[in-house]
Amino acid sequence: MGATRLETVLRRDRVVVAVSLAVIAVLAWAYVIWLAGRMGMPAPQGAADMAGTDMAGMDMSGMKASGMDMGAAMAPGFQAWTTADFTFTFAMWTVMMIGMMTPSVAPMLLLYAGVGRKADENGHPIASTAWFLAGYLAVWAGFSILATIAQWLLTRLALLNPAMVASSAVLGGAILIAAGLYQWTPMKGVCLRQCQAPIAFLASHGGFRSSPLGALRLGIAHGAYCLGCCWVLMALLFVGGVMNILWIAAIAFLVLLEKVVPAGQWISRISGTLMAVAGVWLLAGAF
Repeated sequence: MGATRLETVLRRDRVVVAVSLAVIAVLAWAYVIWLAGRMGMPAPQGAADMAGTDMAGMDMSGMKASGMDMGAAMAPGFQAWTTADFTFTFAMWTVMMIGMMTPSVAPMLLLYAGVGRKADENGHPIASTAWFLAGYLAVWAGFSILATIAQWLLTRLALLNPAMVASSAVLGGAILIAAGLYQWTPMKGVCLRQCQAPIAFLASHGGFRSSPLGALRLGIAHGAYCLGCCWVLMALLFVGGVMNILWIAAIAFLVLLEKVVPAGQWISRISGTLMAVAGVWLLAGAF
């Protein structure tokens, strides 16, 4: 009877974690979809004039909230970014990364929650799953800072069009080729294996932690492997569109497939080959 109760509790904890992750992911995706819709809305009469330029049909009215000028982050060369623009763009990338990466870390967190409840029942509690998740997401928040800087630089160089897509076929082709080649590198393979096997990751890092700081560091370590596995795929957003919902969803789905499908290594290499071929085709058309 006691074993049955314990199994029930373990299942309940995993359900709570799964539902929480689903809510986080849904909220993040809802924000990204809402934001993409705002950026794609037809501009009302006179909006382009008020913005000082024609934004190719994008809605420039209503895009300033709390001092954040979305237009500056969207359109290359129209005006210098302000601190608010950096803040808005960083928030956009961070929420996008949460929406894209939360589903792929779910197996690790469900394992953590299950073991955590069992350890608590045995009198040897470990730190909350939330600390591990916080460390994991902190890594992607750090990446979002770098992505924001990259977007600012591309904007300054007029290499992004108003839809936040690379305006140069050479740049787009180069990103595709680089991403495709990286999919075949040993580093990609090492990082992907750590993401695919939560138990192996924990074994190689000393297991679960009892202190919140230890769990936070463990989450950062796992996030670092995940970043090493997926960062180059995020660069593809500059090829297909930073706010292109279908493109974002396709990349997120590829990330998930690589991590949860047993043949993830082959999915990575096949997709890398296709990326490189697409990049060469894009470069060939530029000359």
